[in-house]
Amino acid sequence: MPAALSLPHILPIIFLVCSNVFMTFAWYGHLKFKSTALWIAVLVSWGIAFFEYWLAVPANRIGHAVYSAAELKTMQEVITLCVFAAFSVFYLKEPMTINHAIGFTLIFIGAYFVFGKPVG
Repeated sequence: MPAALSLPHILPIIFLVCSNVFMTFAWYGHLKFKSTALWIAVLVSWGIAFFEYWLAVPANRIGHAVYSAAELKTMQEVITLCVFAAFSVFYLKEPMTINHAIGFTLIFIGAYFVFGKPVG
């Protein structure tokens, strides 16, 4: 099996995608339920976030065997933006604007430099 397809390379990505789905619902899912008491929203969000940690911590522990901490954090941020963009459009029904797309693209360019060859 090629090194890029080994479990330490792939599992962190899968786990981070799943953990970000949980975290996005924990942080933003309650916005569709604004009439719910804030304390209930906080408790439900905390409960959802609990499961996010069960995926994020192993993702980073497993991934650190083949990725640096900076690469893992960058990967997490890019995954977060992708999950959030889909969540925002499909769940919250908010439009993705050109400004959002430009901002996300600039972050992706930054990720390229974290994972790319050294500059200079």
